[in-house]
Amino acid sequence: MKKPNNYEETQVQGEFTPVELGGHKLVIKQVEERMSRTNKPMIVVFFDFAPGDKQAGYFAEAFKNDIRPEKKWPNQATQYILTEDNEGNCSRSFKTFLTCVEHSNQGFTTQWGDNFGKQFKNKLVGGVFGIQMDYYEGRELEKRVLRWFVSQDKVEEAAVPMETETQAYKNHINGYPSGSTPAGDGFMNIPDGIDEELPFN
Repeated sequence: MKKPNNYEETQVQGEFTPVELGGHKLVIKQVEERMSRTNKPMIVVFFDFAPGDKQAGYFAEAFKNDIRPEKKWPNQATQYILTEDNEGNCSRSFKTFLTCVEHSNQGFTTQWGDNFGKQFKNKLVGGVFGIQMDYYEGRELEKRVLRWFVSQDKVEEAAVPMETETQAYKNHINGYPSGSTPAGDGFMNIPDGIDEELPFN
């Protein structure tokens, strides 16, 4: 048998490469408009690491290797952004996301109206990942999560953010009983009826 190409670099099943901390180039897979649990307007941004990033295609590979019967896009590659603040005005996080997308895609300007989310498909943006400590099912977890969006030209110089803690982790450290909201399995449900390899149209 001839030795397959890339044999030395091929990862063994079961091995796991974590997301590298700091800046990453992202490609937006889909943006959906939804209402939050508290009935506030929000968008949900699904993304992957873009071609040219040090971990390009990371989340598509994780999705492909998900052997569960109901495939789920990784929660680590999903960002929920409220579009309004408590006074009903534009939230800073929503404006930051839009501004970063506009600065990362020459000639792109946000268009308002119906099918708002469609304009973002395959657009580029930057993101900064940091450590978030969590506590779930009796274990302390060190998660690597998207902390904020940046323009793609700011990715290289982005510093690793300071570590944060979830409320569940703070409760655990302070000796409080585990919280009423479980952290889930780290993945988001994708609607039924999706036959494509990736859950985006």
